[in-house]
Amino acid sequence: MCHGCRRVSLVSLLVSALDEPLKRALGTRTAGALGKLGLETVGDLLSHYPRRYAEPGRLTTMSELTLGEHVTIVAQVSSVGVRRRNRGKGMIVEGVITDGVSRMSLVFFAPYAGMAHTIESQLPVGATALFTGTVNRYQGKLQLAHPSYRAIEDPDDEAEALVDASKPIPIYPASAAIDSLKIQAAIRTVLDPLRREDVPDPVPDEVRRAQQLLGRFAALQQVHVPVTMEEAYRAQAALRYEEAFVLQAALARRRAEAAAEPATARPAAAVGLLAAFDARLPFTLTDGQRDVGVVLADELAASVPMQRLLQGEVGSGKTVVALRAMLQVVDAGGQAALLAPTEVLAAQHARTIAAMLGPLAEGGMLTGADGATRVALLTGSQSAAQRRQALAEAASGAAGIVVGTHALIQEHVQFADLGLVVVDEQHRFGVEQRDALRAKGRTSPHLLVMTATPIPRTVAMTIFGDLESSTLTEIPAGRAGVSTHVVPADNAAWVARTWSRIAEEVAGGHRAFVVCPRISDTLTEPADVVDHLADDESGPESRHSIAAVEDVVAQLRGEPALAGVEIGMLHGRLTPDVKDAAMADFSSGKVPVLVTTTVIEVGVDVPEATVMAVLDADRFGLSQLHQLRGRVGRGSDPAVCLLLTHADPETPTGKRLAALAATTDGFELAEVDLRDRREGDVLGAAQSGRTNSLKLLRVVQDRRVIERARTDARAVVTADPSLDDHPVLAAAIARTLAGEREEFLDRA
Repeated sequence: MCHGCRRVSLVSLLVSALDEPLKRALGTRTAGALGKLGLETVGDLLSHYPRRYAEPGRLTTMSELTLGEHVTIVAQVSSVGVRRRNRGKGMIVEGVITDGVSRMSLVFFAPYAGMAHTIESQLPVGATALFTGTVNRYQGKLQLAHPSYRAIEDPDDEAEALVDASKPIPIYPASAAIDSLKIQAAIRTVLDPLRREDVPDPVPDEVRRAQQLLGRFAALQQVHVPVTMEEAYRAQAALRYEEAFVLQAALARRRAEAAAEPATARPAAAVGLLAAFDARLPFTLTDGQRDVGVVLADELAASVPMQRLLQGEVGSGKTVVALRAMLQVVDAGGQAALLAPTEVLAAQHARTIAAMLGPLAEGGMLTGADGATRVALLTGSQSAAQRRQALAEAASGAAGIVVGTHALIQEHVQFADLGLVVVDEQHRFGVEQRDALRAKGRTSPHLLVMTATPIPRTVAMTIFGDLESSTLTEIPAGRAGVSTHVVPADNAAWVARTWSRIAEEVAGGHRAFVVCPRISDTLTEPADVVDHLADDESGPESRHSIAAVEDVVAQLRGEPALAGVEIGMLHGRLTPDVKDAAMADFSSGKVPVLVTTTVIEVGVDVPEATVMAVLDADRFGLSQLHQLRGRVGRGSDPAVCLLLTHADPETPTGKRLAALAATTDGFELAEVDLRDRREGDVLGAAQSGRTNSLKLLRVVQDRRVIERARTDARAVVTADPSLDDHPVLAAAIARTLAGEREEFLDRA
């Protein structure tokens, strides 16, 4: 067969076999129930893997039964009946079975009559069936309570049924609309007729052989219908690797596509804004800042677009590193755009950069230095006059640095010569958004992605696999650090001491943050308010009212310890002007206590802030708490972070907060947070409508799998960047990531 014909054949088979709608394969009723699980096609259903396997019962006769043993027996139904429960709602199905010598009872508990009568009809008197369950004792007699069962229609089928009964039993993620047994039956219906050629393999044969993995067809058979647990484990390993390989191939292809686009080299200048900025810095760069700066300078000087992730500890000085890169581009005749996720953060970045540059940011003004540029701010809520000015400065090139929110991405925003895109807090943006901004350059701009959330290496490989990575771990000299303490919110004396401590810090000329999970006592909150730990082991929310900004402001204004202290408020519902005014008043000390939501989580820099109280701290993830406490202790004075919680210290939540208090290592905390949280909290939906883009792959446990897949995928993509010779892999990438929807991280 010719090469091109083979490609068309493979793709057509992929479409015809695996893309068949379940309505056609299984009928409307079953397909409708599976659709509630997000399963629409045969391929979707076959990728709905068992979440675990039930061990088969030991095949035995009734005379050998042992209390507590998990068994499978072949028996005949001698009686069956349905009755209402003596207490509560629901029905009970009771029966007696025999193996011809001994007898024992069965019992099933059904929540409604329909289910009870279904069980009764499936086990008529005289029917022979396999029963699997755990032997218990009731009223002195052995019994099977709610066993699984399989009717044997024909005595000649008994041998086959016994063989099936000895196999592991797959247990599938199910719903109220369809249980695991029905999902298992549906999978067998679509799997059994398939042939090897119906299931093209996205992992190349040579890679499968090198990794000693099953092919995809065999893996699907053995994961859904394993003869032994060893088969199931081997199939899972093959499918887990495939999942990692397709994801890493997608990222490697993005990387190759970006690298293939021409970029304008932006070499460092001996004399210019960067040199002048370095000369006026009031502090010494850390070794890490200098080392990363050299890497960025070299990559900006190349004609291949830089694609780099810069992550670092809270307060490690990422903004200075990014600003130095922006100034190098401006010196080389280009412009830099800084994309921030919120207006508060964008405005703060613009103020901070302008303040750090001083006269170097006053281009065209009498006070401006020679060769000075301008810093423009562009957000969606600016007045028409402010927007016109910012747009004009960006389009003319008068503003060498343009800071903004999503407003920067809009079609009418133009740049004279965009040379560098800096994306702050990448997890708040999709890949499409950062690419939309990069498309505004004459050539492909260089890209620097920043995140203040420490990311474990394995997560970085999974999420940012198309970027090189640099990490800042040192904290600039002169910072006194933060001590963290867990405060039991049920202890009135300790809570009162929290407010007294805040009053003491204010009296010393310092500032205080009070962070709340909610804005008001309502069910609907904007995006800056998140209950991260919904499974709160400390008890249901009804035990206490979750702290809300509006309520806490009123409470603190009446707190005796804070009498005469101005209390401010900041949250996502306020207008931009009010937010800016609140931050300005806080920074100046006019309003030294700010009650806020997580809108101040990243980027907010007030060196005078030395104390933070986080109310209902158990409502946040560890990484977010680490970011929050990074807003204090940014000056030379020691700081304290107080975590108020109703969680019992011995619960998992209490232990997580204790772990936070015990360390300031953000990377260590990120690992703990990742293990404790559901995977979907870390990895968002790569495919529309899904709650988790990962099926078998787990980014913590499967570190080595991801590393192997990354190496193999890069080799394949390097040899075949367009994947013309790997059409099945290209199709798998399109299906898994739904084209351009490579949006992996939660938007916190």
